[in-house]
Amino acid sequence: MATKIFINLPVADLQKAMSFYTAIGFTNNPQFTDATAACMVLTEEIYVMLLTHHKFSEFINKEIGNAFEKASVINSLSVESVDEVNEMINNALKAGGKETAEPKDYGFMQQRSFEDLDGHLWEVLYMDLAKIPQQ
Repeated sequence: MATKIFINLPVADLQKAMSFYTAIGFTNNPQFTDATAACMVLTEEIYVMLLTHHKFSEFINKEIGNAFEKASVINSLSVESVDEVNEMINNALKAGGKETAEPKDYGFMQQRSFEDLDGHLWEVLYMDLAKIPQQ
């Protein structure tokens, strides 16, 4: 079995968060979804678990941080083209997200960033390995 990544995010409103992640290209796996959590699938290897604050607190011994005030992680996703970068960001903005930085073009990599409805940070990037500068 391939290694999979499950990103667990506390959310204030589960239904709104599910709608947001659906709008940017995730699908819901109802097998792992209930009134307290939703499994949102991007690929066969990448899952985002949206958890109500109460549910999220069952897994931690710390206070849930306020992602609008302090950053503790940036989740980065690579996509197949610059058009896909722009499509995901534009869908995030239409769904209520906020672009958090100016788009970046490093020649071999294009990157844009957004925060979701709960302030969680995401970067979406396209990298053309053939354009990486040789040392």
